[in-house]
Amino acid sequence: MTQKALYIDYEFCSGCHSCEVACRNEIECGIDDWGIKVLEDKPRQHADGTWHWDYIALPGELCDMCEARTAAGKLPACVQSCQAKCLEISTIEECAAKLAAKGKKAAILVP
Repeated sequence: MTQKALYIDYEFCSGCHSCEVACRNEIECGIDDWGIKVLEDKPRQHADGTWHWDYIALPGELCDMCEARTAAGKLPACVQSCQAKCLEISTIEECAAKLAAKGKKAAILVP
């Protein structure tokens, strides 16, 4: 069986929190628990003068990449609900290739 990974393209995360809501509903967790959480890196100016206001989707300990959903042929709740389509699930090798092509603004989660 090929191990799956979650690819997160931070460049396009709009901070809509749809992944958080979908995850919370899927795993039925309390308000203080989470499978994925969107963090906000407030506006800050880089040395080159450009301003950045970034959102960072961060999977947590409760994330199992929706093992039951993926076993049934469905996408993880966060991936299905991502309005910016910046979350993807695929093999580790496919995610690594995307990361290498993209550069620094992406991450891979492997449970």
